[in-house]
This record gives sequence, C-alpha cells and structure tokens, in this order.
Amino acid sequence: MRLRSLGIALATAAALVTIPSQIPAGAAEAPLSQGKTAVSSSDENGGTPAEAAVDGDTGTRWSSAATDTSWLQVDLGKSATLTKVVLNWETAYGKDYKIQVSDNGSSWTDLKSVTGGDGGVDTLDVSGQGRYVRMYGVTRATQYGYSLWEFQVFGDAGTTPPATDCSTTNAAKGRPATASSTENAGSAAVNAFDGDGATRWSSQWSDPQWVRVDLGSKQDICKVDVDWEAAYGKAFKIQASADGQDWTTLKDVADGTAGKTSYDVNGSGRYLRVYGTTRGTAYGYSLWEVAVHTGSGGSTPPVEGGGDLGPNVIVVDPSTPDLQGKFDDVFAKQESNQFGSGRYQFLLKPGTYNNINAQIGFYTSISGLGLNPDDTKINGDVTVDAGWFNGNATQNFWRSAENLSIKPVNGTDRWAVAQAAPFRRIHVEGGLNLAPNGYGWASGGYIADSKVDGTVGPYSQQQWYTRDSSVGGWTNGVWNMTFSGVRGAPATNFDSGPYTTLDTTPVSREKPFLYLDGNDYKVFVPGKRTNTRGVSWPANTGGTSLPLSQFYVVKPGATAATINAALSQGLNLLFTPGVYHLDQTIDVTRANTVVLGLGLATLVPDHGVDAVHVADVDGVKLAGFLIDAGATKSDTLLQIGSAGSSADHSANPTSMQDVFIRIGGAGPGLATNSVVVNSDDVIVDHTWIWRADHGDGVGWETNRADYGLVVNGDDVLATGLFVEHFNKYDVLWNGERGRTIFFQNEKAYDVPNAGAVTHDGIVGYAAYKVADSVNTHEAWGMGSYCNFTSDPSIVQQHGFQVPVKSGIKMHDILVISLGGKGQYAHVINNTGAPTSGTDTVPSKITSFP
Repeated sequence: MRLRSLGIALATAAALVTIPSQIPAGAAEAPLSQGKTAVSSSDENGGTPAEAAVDGDTGTRWSSAATDTSWLQVDLGKSATLTKVVLNWETAYGKDYKIQVSDNGSSWTDLKSVTGGDGGVDTLDVSGQGRYVRMYGVTRATQYGYSLWEFQVFGDAGTTPPATDCSTTNAAKGRPATASSTENAGSAAVNAFDGDGATRWSSQWSDPQWVRVDLGSKQDICKVDVDWEAAYGKAFKIQASADGQDWTTLKDVADGTAGKTSYDVNGSGRYLRVYGTTRGTAYGYSLWEVAVHTGSGGSTPPVEGGGDLGPNVIVVDPSTPDLQGKFDDVFAKQESNQFGSGRYQFLLKPGTYNNINAQIGFYTSISGLGLNPDDTKINGDVTVDAGWFNGNATQNFWRSAENLSIKPVNGTDRWAVAQAAPFRRIHVEGGLNLAPNGYGWASGGYIADSKVDGTVGPYSQQQWYTRDSSVGGWTNGVWNMTFSGVRGAPATNFDSGPYTTLDTTPVSREKPFLYLDGNDYKVFVPGKRTNTRGVSWPANTGGTSLPLSQFYVVKPGATAATINAALSQGLNLLFTPGVYHLDQTIDVTRANTVVLGLGLATLVPDHGVDAVHVADVDGVKLAGFLIDAGATKSDTLLQIGSAGSSADHSANPTSMQDVFIRIGGAGPGLATNSVVVNSDDVIVDHTWIWRADHGDGVGWETNRADYGLVVNGDDVLATGLFVEHFNKYDVLWNGERGRTIFFQNEKAYDVPNAGAVTHDGIVGYAAYKVADSVNTHEAWGMGSYCNFTSDPSIVQQHGFQVPVKSGIKMHDILVISLGGKGQYAHVINNTGAPTSGTDTVPSKITSFP
C-alpha cells in the first residue's frame, strides 16, 4: 500500500484522539446532512454515489476508488453549529481519517482526527461551525476504498456566524453586461460597470428599460451603489436572479433622483439588474456606474453546482416550433465563420424528429439527450458539406455530432469534414458519405463508438481513423485509412493500398456525455475497457452517472478564480459554449474530475499563463473543448501530470478526448509546448494539435510553437492523433511502452529555408520522434506530408525518427510531398524511398525495423 504524501502530512499534523465509542445516533435527533447535496473525490461505480451516504437509507452506500487520499463532502445548505458526526462504515472502512469543516468548500479546518479506526459505527463529538463537512480519508483499512452506509452531521442549523461589514470591492466591475436597449453605440451596457465615471449606459426613450450584470457566480449581495446621469430613473427596482430569468426584487425605489445613491440590500444571485419603470425625464435611463457589493466582509461565497445551461445551448424536442429554422439560423451564422467567437450546442431530447436537415457549421455541436443513440431518432440528415469553400472540405474543422440515430432521407448521410470534427456514438440507419458534394478535396477525420448499417464511402478523404465501431462496408481510401476494433472493417492491405486494421483497441474509454434522466440532466462517464471491438451501447456497462449538481456549469464571463474555486470544492466542470479568457491556470487536482465542454467551448490563456494543469491523479476526464493560445507566450497550454510523475494509473487512467489545441489563426498565438503528458497510462483519444497555417496572426515567428505533443509518461496510448505544422518536433515521445494507433501530420508550411530547421546535421525535425533513450514503442497507420510553400526546395531528411532497437516497432508508415512543395529523402531514419516530385504519391514502409 502506498500512502500519498498529502495524506501522510495531514495525518502527522493532526492532533490524535482516542478511537470513539460505537454508539449510534439517537433516533429523536434528525441529522442536518440527510438529503443534502453530497460530492466526493471519487465513486467506486454508478451504484455507490456520494448522495447514498446522506439519504437516510442504511441499505445504500457511498464507496470511493481504491486510493488512500479520498473524501466525502456534504453541503448543509447554510452555516450551522456542529455537535456530532456519526459514520456508519461498511466493511471497507477508514483506518485513519479526519472530520473537517469549511465555510466555502475550499478552505478546511480540522474538527477531529481518528487514527487506528476499527470500522463499525463511529460517533464523534465535535465543536465547530460551517456549511460544509467532510470525511477526509488518510489511510484505508483494506485494499478497497472507503465505504460508508451513512454519514450523519448533527448540530444547530439556526445559529449563524455574526455578520461582518459588506465588502468595499465592486463585484460588478468589468463583468459582462447586457441591457434591454441602448441609445447608441457609445452608450453600451458595459459602460455602467467599467469603473469609469465618465462613461455611461443609456437606453431608448421608453418605459420599462433595464441593464444587468453577470457576477460570474451566485453571490450574497449586501449593497448597491447607483450613479444616475441627468436622465435618471424616478421609479426603479434593484433585482437579483440565479439564472437571469426569474428575478427577486431587493429594493423598490419610488422617488429616485439624479446623482449617487447607495442602497443596503439583502439577497443573493448571480445576476443583478436595475429595472426602470418610470423615467425622471423625457429621455431614457442613463447610468454612469452601478457598483455591487457582496459579502460577508468580502469573502468569496461557495460556487453553486447545477443550474441552467446558458444562452448558447439550444435544447429542443420534436414539438419545438420551427425547429428547422433554428438549425438554419445557426448554420447561417457559422457556415463560414472559421475564426469567429460564436459557439453553439444543440441538445435534442429523446424522441423522433421528422424531415430535419441539421447542417453543422463551425463551432456547432449536435447531440442527443438519451442514454443511448437510438433514444433520439432523426428521420432526416445531419449534414456537413463544403459549399462555403467551393467544394473543398479540407477546412471543415471544429464541429461534432454525438449520441443520436440518423435515418438519411436519400439513404446516405453526408459528413464531409476535416480535422477536429468527431462523429461519436452515432447510429446511421443507412450509408455515410465522407466527401463533399462534387467529391472535392477532403482531409479528415474520426469516427468512434458508432454503427453504420450501410457502407461508408470516404471517396476523396486523404486519411481517416475509425475506432470501436461497426460498418456495413467501406468502399475505398486514398492514403491512410486506419481501423481498430471495427466490425466490418476491410483487411489490412497497406503494402498495396491504404488500409491498416487492428482487430481490437487495446485500451479505450468512451467520452463522457450529457443526457436526461427524466427531467434531470446528468453526465454519463463510461468506464475503461480493454481489447474492445464494436460499440459500447446499449449496455453502457461499467459507467457512472453524475448529477448536474456535481458540476459547476461554466458560462461566458466566468473567471478562472471562480472555476478553480469550484474545482477545490469538489465540483466537476461543464463548460457551456463560449470563449473563456483565463488570467490564471485552471488546476485540476482531484481524482476522477470531469472537465466537459459543449459546443467547442474555447479557453484562451492570457498574459502568458498556461491554460490547464492536471495533477498526477487517477481518472481525470478531459473532453470536448478547444484551447486557443494567447498573444503572450505560454510555456505549456495543457499539462497532464507534473514533471517526474510516476504513479501507476493503469486501473483508472486519465483520458483526453476531443480536446483540440490551436496556435494562431484567430490572431497571434504563442506557446513553447502545446500538450505535455507527464503522467503514466494516459489515453489520448482524438486530438488535433494545430499550429495554424492560415488565418490571422500566422507566421514563422508570429505564431511560433516549438512542440505539439510531448509524452514523458510511460504506457501512454494515443488513438487518433492529428498534429500539424510545429516549428520543431510535432510529436516527441520520451516515455516507455508508448503506443499510437493512427497519426496524421503536415510539416510546417512556412519554414523559411532549410537552415531554419537544420539540427544535429539533419535537415528538418521529424514529424514523430521517439527519443533515443526509449526501449519499447509501437505504432500503426502513420502519415506525414510536406508542403513547404515558403521554400519548395527543402528536402526533409525523414518523416519519422526512432531508435533502432528490438522493442521499437513501427507498422504501416508513409510520407508524401503535396504537389512537389518540398520533398522527403526517407520515410523513417535513413530508410524508405524519397518522395516523387509533383506526383503526390506516398513513399511507404510496412514494417520497421
């Protein structure tokens, strides 16, 4: 048994107490914790969730993953004076553990420390005050996790800590704002919350009018300062709302005047608005500033889980009026909006949708809300085509379809996409065409956990990877078509054709997804599978369902500080569609945390910070979002595990799925490393890591990024790896026993000359480099293409570079010169024929060494 260093430190620091007597709580006293919201560091499975320990039923239980440092936390709803905690252990009990209390769910105080526990029922007398109470496990008594039939907290909920002064900080300053109307472009809503007394919001000349601000999270509001311009509100209300729809009046003013006035209020909400009902002049309403004060004493309130999904999630059912019009409206905005800020997610409730053609543009996702794809049936089409780009589908990036059934109108659905456009968990009751109308160029793509009853026709698609699926047939291929665990896949023929086929996928975990359980949103988190073949549904075995209350639903305007506070409280993250600027790194430190994006939610690190760091812990799931490098260079956009990580995560690996990286294109972006994997056993399942070759802010130094993917951890598996255009190595693999199934790459187009990429006597950095120190590595279905538009005379030494050792095995690899814009001298190391002029014909190696 290995104790984590944190657990040892906590056990050492805590005051020791005698093991408590095992006396059940008296029946007459009701626990404050019963039926309240509970979260945990991990759940053993879907049948042992956190809430089972506070449901008052001794026939249900919570159990954790089999790790020492684990915890169970209950939110009492408000601060209480605590007197007693009762733990009814199952056989898998805590030998050493602590009872802790917190006001905010992030800063904890020890109430009691237990060492040498013997299970059964522990009754602990405690003394303290707080809203959140948790059992923090230090050492398990068995090889299993911690397991509690019931976790009961007793005390007086009527006692609250004394109130302190309201914070002097303006919680509304710089926050996103909207208004019912504006007088003109110079009087925007945000002017009332910018902290500048010389700018103002003003409305049109009518009643009623309002201006509102999003505070980023639910907060206790104690005072509001209002500074009216000469066009003031004579009668107005100050209102608060948790969701921006239902409003509570905090102050009703009937005799307002111009100038500054402060109002003491008592309420809470994420949104605050000034709602004018009677103007004081013939003009509109005009506010220099509105300041919002929160507290007690400026302390940060807890982040609330759950809530609505925000303005860019479009939830529909078969009876939704003008449903086709909703799809058409979003598509009109997003069809050619390659680098815009619009982000949209369509969520389709279970049912049958007739005569629908959902055309999917940039940053648009469509998903069913059933537990299985066939719960949401479309008798129609979900379409991606390339009319916007004259029939060329090579730039149809950043969109997705997931968890639904499609019965195409003419028998075949069209999904003509390029990179970063996953097609997951789909049942196509017919065929699937992966080429654009007219069969123009196409460069995709990825299918997983899907069933196509008919034939898949890639036609002009240059490459494609399909995993753990079922197809009725596959018609052709251009260069690199790779399959693992696909029923109906063609046999390997790479020596004379494009196919590489593995009978099974060695390790996989399907992507988490949102679904409806009755009227409640939940996230289904599939479990790890080994040696898989075919789809995971409808059985969905081994997964866990998490209620939305265990997620911080992140909406545009949320700050990195709030996001990190939510994580520290034990919440998962659900990013709704939007662009999120980060002034600090998002730190994921809890095992089994889910970070899920909807509608290609985009994280932009500002001021040179890294975007996301994941600790070296079990089972984190990252899925469905885009990281877009900022204008100031970041060191590493996404880091999984700290340097030197070595913990064994083989039983419960961290996974990264449909997580995309972009450097440049939407504007200048800079990073030394895009993704660094330090943890062992990580699953990288479908990523496109892209240094932009077109768009804004593109140039050899303007959007410089040296490395795409750097793997330092051992036993890392990549399935569906797309990495392109980096200044040095696109992939640098330093870890042992790494495996890659399918790799697609283009070298940087804008290399100014051969000298700019010459190193160690070699012209050009390999697209995929396995370090000389590595002894064991294996890869299948690998392609690298060159298109040196700045200097077509460049001859790259090779596409792949690996040490020549018995444990290094490379299968079915190729290099291609795109139209003669540069060449490769060899395929791998100094082996393989050079590329052939302008013919765009692959040079191949079926096995190396």
